[in-house]
Amino acid sequence: MPATPVTPVTPARPHLALRPLWLCRACAAPWPCATARLALVAEYAHDRVALSVYLCAVLYDATADLHRLNPDDGPTPAALFARFLAWVPRGQPDRDQPDP
Repeated sequence: MPATPVTPVTPARPHLALRPLWLCRACAAPWPCATARLALVAEYAHDRVALSVYLCAVLYDATADLHRLNPDDGPTPAALFARFLAWVPRGQPDRDQPDP
């Protein structure tokens, strides 16, 4: 019986922001891309307030960078809010809610 060839496992590239364009380094989608959002929600699963605070800081940086790159026709404040904050789950996970 022939041996099964061994293929090296390539670690997945992290979906991080490429500044000042704010595109995903792995998939070139506007950051945070869908994969980055899932990773962030998982990373901050027990502290969604910290996730919101982090994303507010990122929104601040992205707004400055994107305005500097395209001051006349950049993303609107509403579009930036939707991109960086509107998707964040609200409240703490059910297991952290107080009993009624």
